[in-house]
Amino acid sequence: MLNDLEKLQQSPRQLARWQKAQQDLLKGRTDAALETYRDLLKRFPGVAGLWFELGLAAARQLDFDQADRAFQRTSGLAPKDASMLILLGQQYHQLRRLDKARACFERAAAADVSSIPAQLSLADWLERERRLDDAWVCVESCAARHPQNAEVLCVKALLLHRQGRNTEAEALLRDLLKTGPQHLNVAYAIRHQLAVVLDALGQYAEAMQQLHEAKAALRRTTDVARLEQDYDRADQRRRELLAALKPETVRRWRREGTGSPPYPRLAFLGGHPRSGTTLLEQILGAHPAIAAFDEPPAFVHEILEKLAPLNAVSPLTVNALDALTVAQRAHYQQRYLKSLLRENASRTEGEVLLDKNPSPTAALHVWLRIFPDLKVLIALRDPRDVIVSCFFQKQMLNATNANFLSLERTARHFADLMDVWLRLRELGGFDWLESRYEDVVSNLESEGRRVTEFLGLTWDERQANYHEEARKKFVFAPTYNDVTRPVHGRAVGRWQHYAEALAPIEQRLAPYCRTFGYS
Repeated sequence: MLNDLEKLQQSPRQLARWQKAQQDLLKGRTDAALETYRDLLKRFPGVAGLWFELGLAAARQLDFDQADRAFQRTSGLAPKDASMLILLGQQYHQLRRLDKARACFERAAAADVSSIPAQLSLADWLERERRLDDAWVCVESCAARHPQNAEVLCVKALLLHRQGRNTEAEALLRDLLKTGPQHLNVAYAIRHQLAVVLDALGQYAEAMQQLHEAKAALRRTTDVARLEQDYDRADQRRRELLAALKPETVRRWRREGTGSPPYPRLAFLGGHPRSGTTLLEQILGAHPAIAAFDEPPAFVHEILEKLAPLNAVSPLTVNALDALTVAQRAHYQQRYLKSLLRENASRTEGEVLLDKNPSPTAALHVWLRIFPDLKVLIALRDPRDVIVSCFFQKQMLNATNANFLSLERTARHFADLMDVWLRLRELGGFDWLESRYEDVVSNLESEGRRVTEFLGLTWDERQANYHEEARKKFVFAPTYNDVTRPVHGRAVGRWQHYAEALAPIEQRLAPYCRTFGYS
């Protein structure tokens, strides 16, 4: 007797409908996709893939309860399918249902003990939760089954580094390089991890060399030129929009929002990536009246991608922002808040919602149009330290992150994003405050008190011990490991170890060093 999947596969018409639903989902036509998935599931309720894709569509519609139910049905239909359980874990991660994400990765690892993706997915999760002993047991077990697998051994080197065993990590990574791994992504991971280890060991010249070679390998995995062109096109459009903005425009936007907004007090914490935004967010988030959100996707998915998609034929303009009606702005506000609060639906009266996400600083003008009462907090750090830190960051390639494949384009990205801030700062008409990373690490309470009072609150003693609270949380930012330790100044002036490598971009960064007060 045929099961539902076999029946579906033997029906060309229904199979074509499934493929059409997948295309609708990819192109953002979620209403049409949901209608088709629901109809197909009435006919073929035993197909796990249909339930999974229904969950994806429901999540994009911000129907998180329906998405959860669909993912539960998927899990029930594929309880031993390690690949499907990994996908479910990744979706629960995006939905910020962390207990369910962890459970999926645990079940995937138990379902197939020989599966490298399943074992490493669990190990990665455990490492993110700072459960290093459990992650080590998982990786060692996987390495015993796959003793020559470069991907497994690279993760083992990461754990050695986390344990402070950098000399052992270096030896392991150098041995892996001798074997000449063929897969470019694995070659990138090995060289990148070696660069991080060498930096920790004080071998700065070779660390930079390994970084360049790692990024050269990553560059060969995709069409980086196209990504750079997409980024450059979007940046040019943004510069044209900002040049057209007038001080009166921003003030008028604020007047149009006068009154009691249909959302709690909202603050945006931005700046360039690796400027200390996560540290500042953790300090503020330790305050009982602040609900801090760690790099949530809400603004990008629910506002920016709707108003200014990357490859839009008609770029966003000042006139287009001006033309947004009260009803339209309220619609975007509501979708943003529903997405933002997916992980913390409860809040007290008078609570401040703090959205920390450095990259959307590039769209600060859009923030101010949709949320005219927004308080803006910008983290600053020595531009040279920012560049080095960004260059060391391991990231997935997209149109923005492609800039971090060279120091030259990293410096350009810094200039592009900070030019947005400087332009909006010049225009004025909104509430803003700058906070320097160096001031935070030199006097946490003084600077922490200043930024807390900017948000209309008084300093709470729990903020001084922010790292203790951070240890209890899953931190989404790439600096998840750093912010669980007491504040320190070891990263201040780190760029001096790489002064020779930075020399060709020194003049590009000089104006920003002067503007922000760095000699």
